[in-house]
Amino acid sequence: AVCLFADTGCITLSQYILLDPILMFFLMGAVLSMVKCNSCADRPFSASWWFWLSLTGVSLAGAMGVKFVGLFVVLLVGLNTIYDLWDLLGNLSLSLVMFGKHLLARVLCLIVLPLALYMAVFAVHFAVLNRSGPGDGFFSSAFQSQLIGNNLHNVSIPEHLAYGSVVTMKNLRMAGGYLHSHWHLYPEGIGARQQQVTAYLHKDLNNLWIIKKHDSDTDLSDPSSPVEFVRHGDIIRLEHKETSRNLHSHQHEAPLTRKHFQVTGYGINGTGDSNDFWRIEVVGRRTGELIKVLRSQVRLTHVATGCILGSSGKTLPKWGWEQVEVTCTPYLKETPNSLWNFEDHINPKLPNISLDVLKPSFAEILLESHMVMIRGNSGLKPKDNEVTSKPWHWPINYQGLRFSGVNETDYRVYLLGNPVIWWLNLVTIGLYLLITVATAVALKRGVQLTSELKELSRVVLRAGGQITLGWLLHYLPFFMMGRVLYFHHYFPAMLFSSMLTGITWDALLKFCAGLLSPSTTARKVYGGGFLALVLLILYSFYLFHPLSYGMIGPLASNPSSPMAGLRWMDSWEF
Repeated sequence: AVCLFADTGCITLSQYILLDPILMFFLMGAVLSMVKCNSCADRPFSASWWFWLSLTGVSLAGAMGVKFVGLFVVLLVGLNTIYDLWDLLGNLSLSLVMFGKHLLARVLCLIVLPLALYMAVFAVHFAVLNRSGPGDGFFSSAFQSQLIGNNLHNVSIPEHLAYGSVVTMKNLRMAGGYLHSHWHLYPEGIGARQQQVTAYLHKDLNNLWIIKKHDSDTDLSDPSSPVEFVRHGDIIRLEHKETSRNLHSHQHEAPLTRKHFQVTGYGINGTGDSNDFWRIEVVGRRTGELIKVLRSQVRLTHVATGCILGSSGKTLPKWGWEQVEVTCTPYLKETPNSLWNFEDHINPKLPNISLDVLKPSFAEILLESHMVMIRGNSGLKPKDNEVTSKPWHWPINYQGLRFSGVNETDYRVYLLGNPVIWWLNLVTIGLYLLITVATAVALKRGVQLTSELKELSRVVLRAGGQITLGWLLHYLPFFMMGRVLYFHHYFPAMLFSSMLTGITWDALLKFCAGLLSPSTTARKVYGGGFLALVLLILYSFYLFHPLSYGMIGPLASNPSSPMAGLRWMDSWEF
């Protein structure tokens, strides 16, 4: 507890409206409830047992509801539960009926209850956040139709596609984006130096395309010209409304996806070549059938090469404005990446009808929102001049993060763990491993231990083992993550390393005290050691507390700065 409340990093995180302190609260709640439930193992199905088991489930739902990192504590509780059930299965005095009751209780409290709470939180979320916003484009047309203020909410548009219609096309891949183009060209060395075509996740005028016949330049906007509907199997030309260039493909390689063809904008005022022709096909339809807006899933096949227009899902570099790559794939496998639907549809010559058919179910909305979150999370890239870090930096407190203040007159807050606590935690992990090995060898060799030492060894192996597993589960997965990482990602793991520090030093001091007699001397050794650790931690907090509460004056690299003597590592930038 002293390690946590005297840690400058935990204080800094708690002062800002960030997700991490809320996550850490539920995470600690889950671990506490799990441990308290284990301590009631001799009183199964008692009121206290049910209370702590249920509170574990509630805490798991809270942790998952804050961040996907909450999955790691779910895994920790799950492994603990499997261990307990396996132990109960080996207890021959327990009937299989009673074992079934234990299993059912855990399923109800640790699976059903958290899932119900988690979904209830999202039900409230969808009910409260029911209005349109800048992130609409990440979601499908059906999802958007539920948002008040979105152009698809209670939509009334022409039902069938016609030549001369102005449309937007949305890729059916989760967060696939709208077919988009702009005046910028592909850079030198990236295929043909023609106008970029991408998929863009936001609504924009550059998403608008005009459907034209492949073999005619007739002005279809003329009110006197007859309406001609687009049908399944027609060969069409798509002209970008803002730049008057045609959607085009050729056998140059795509920017990022190998063996796919590049897609560009080509031509002047709609005049291009035969590489601008696309065959429009509707999934599950016959030749000649009309194409419905929003409801028809269409595929665009390039007439000249036979490839299919699709979104690869890969993010282009800065020259492509970090939009999503659009390619023409020669592989004819049908996936959401190569399917599109027409969303916006403007044609003053056609009658509007209400299309109140898109209402998705709660399960569909829940699944889609999670897929969008996961994709957005995995695709996070560092911004310009942003300080990122690597997982090996975190336990050694290698580098902090500037939170506020840029010059000598601002109060500057710097996110950095209290180095004494963090380095004590790091040393303790190594010390714990040595103690564990020594204890395991002593027990294996049948060394006679006193009852106090037996209890101490049980605490070291079982309790310390659980906490070490928690630390590993909350730390090691970050080495496998491809997304951008920050220093604050280590704080959930830091909770476990602090708990391990408490367990290890408590056991070590008790062991040293046990070697001494009389008992008064032993108590003095234990109390003195404990007090020395607490005073060391509190003094380190006194030294480093300006990191959390704000520093003013020269930077620590300046010898006249009051923080100059505390810059123990060159990588600290306070």
